[in-house]
Amino acid sequence: MSKRSLQSHSTHKAIVALRLSSLFVFLIVYYPSFGRAHIFIYAGCSQEKYVPNSPFEGNRNSFLASVVSSSSQAAYNSFAMGNGTSTPPEATVYGLYQCRGDLKTTDCSRCIESAVNQISLVCPYTYGASLQLEGCYVRYEHIDFLGKLDTSIWYKKCSKSVNNDVEFFKRRDDVLADLQTAVSFKVSSSGFVEGFAQCLGDLTPADCTTCLAEAIAKLKNLCGSAPAADVFLAQCYARYWASGYYDLTDSSHDDQVGKTVAIIVGVVAGLAILIVFLSICRRAMER
Repeated sequence: MSKRSLQSHSTHKAIVALRLSSLFVFLIVYYPSFGRAHIFIYAGCSQEKYVPNSPFEGNRNSFLASVVSSSSQAAYNSFAMGNGTSTPPEATVYGLYQCRGDLKTTDCSRCIESAVNQISLVCPYTYGASLQLEGCYVRYEHIDFLGKLDTSIWYKKCSKSVNNDVEFFKRRDDVLADLQTAVSFKVSSSGFVEGFAQCLGDLTPADCTTCLAEAIAKLKNLCGSAPAADVFLAQCYARYWASGYYDLTDSSHDDQVGKTVAIIVGVVAGLAILIVFLSICRRAMER
């Protein structure tokens, strides 16, 4: 091999390596930038486990795939997978997903994809699971829960500081009273207090009103004078906060699951990126 061809080959390797390095830095820098919609709120898993490769697992996988596909077109949908006469009852999967009402379609789809990826990590081989992110929600069960009102509390989070300002209570109560009239997703504000509320799409308007009334009552009773609070019931949620205050640091549930999921997803993604990078480098060097 001539000196000229050797220099040319080395230059080619350097250019490829530089481009790959730039790509690698780009992926590492931008991978964590998901936005607030992907922040973990809570998850719940049934104690019952299904057997791998069972009919239920097949229907569950079909449900999750349908959720991801549907979220690129609609902010809410419900499903009943395998509920035909030839399917054993224990193999049927009932489920739904929903995005927060102010999300764009692309953000909704990305949020749902993230939730679907996480739900299998948090609740492996369970007959029932639910996962709430900041911007979206996914739930499935092997019994039919769709359209059946459930006001049990699943999660609450109250800020640890206290606001005894009379004006704050007036503004907060005005916001909560307005949110109680929501029929799906509603945003409200009064002075320096803001809030929003949402019901799941499987509820009737009357059941949505009932659910939100219960959520708002729990916000007042459980979080008292907190300047910011969330309450998630099984089929609706409500949130308020004083302007400039969005640090919900004092919670009845530590966010350890969310941190664990974030670490697992980050490590897996990082390893995948590294493997792809090393594979491309090896092919480039072998040329």
